Amino acid sequence: MSIQQPASRHDEGPAALPAAPAGVIGADGLPRFGRYAGQVDGFDWAALAAPYARGALWRRFHHKRWHYVALATEHVFCAVAIVDVGWTSTAFAYAFDRDDADMMANFSQDGLPGISASLAGHAGGASRFRTRKSNIAIDSDGAGRHRLELRCDHVEIDAEFGPGAAPLLLAVGPIAGGAVHATQKSSGMPLTGQVRTWRDDYDLAGGVASYDYSNGLLARETAWRWASAHSLELGFNLQAGYFGANENALWLDGRIYPLGPAHFLYDASDPLARWHIFTEDDLLELHFTPDGARREDKNLLVAASRYLQPIGTFTGWVRSGPEQPKRMVHQLVGVTEDHHSRW
Repeated sequence: MSIQQPASRHDEGPAALPAAPAGVIGADGLPRFGRYAGQVDGFDWAALAAPYARGALWRRFHHKRWHYVALATEHVFCAVAIVDVGWTSTAFAYAFDRDDADMMANFSQDGLPGISASLAGHAGGASRFRTRKSNIAIDSDGAGRHRLELRCDHVEIDAEFGPGAAPLLLAVGPIAGGAVHATQKSSGMPLTGQVRTWRDDYDLAGGVASYDYSNGLLARETAWRWASAHSLELGFNLQAGYFGANENALWLDGRIYPLGPAHFLYDASDPLARWHIFTEDDLLELHFTPDGARREDKNLLVAASRYLQPIGTFTGWVRSGPEQPKRMVHQLVGVTEDHHSRW
């Protein structure tokens, strides 16, 4: 099924995205497929009409949500995620020292179904993960300012970030083997706070934060490759896999632009070698040099996950349209990802 783009424009200029609709589902029960600039306040998949409607039991096992936050400074990169897969939950967090390429903390914990995790209903909401020995909280004040608090083995984080100068990306699209998926991605946002590890403390002031809130009815087998990196002036989100090109976007000087299908060229047997990433519309070409990676493979019999997230820097160029000048990218810190889940 093709993705229909609204005719109206959010802003003047090359390929600027239209403004986000009031909701991801129309009054007729059909998803509002497309890419938009702005935030919506809910994802009520129970309101879907045919052919996307599914029963409550099916939705219970196929409804997947996650809230991911990245924090980047000159010296440290941290990522934190809370994930609800419908029948269980999980969370992870890591702190990576960029100066000596050392993974100082790498936390991962499965939760008790229906107890450990509470996922926000939209990108501006609150998400929680709590076990006997760990606590993660992601909050928003409703005005674009966010807070992350984390307490777990070997790392503590107190971070505040936002608001961003550019709008959120909203992407809504169909899912083969599932039904519908939607995601909200942020641009780079000013960051303050502190990361405390067993070895050192890190001041986050002057750094950049970004987040990913995703919510959809996915297929049991779901796989993707992903790349994300941000400064306060420039950033991008790229995905190839289950969601096609729907969430591919470029943030540039306060505006957001759609990007075409992305290609990820790398050696799967040596993921810490250089990656080559480009889009078919000739608006982005980057090389990614990994400094380290977080890996995790799980096999729970009824479910499995193979996860690789290298941390490193991107160098290359981007532009907002085919006739626009290229903006050079030099050692922009971020991540790539290769992930396959049976959930």
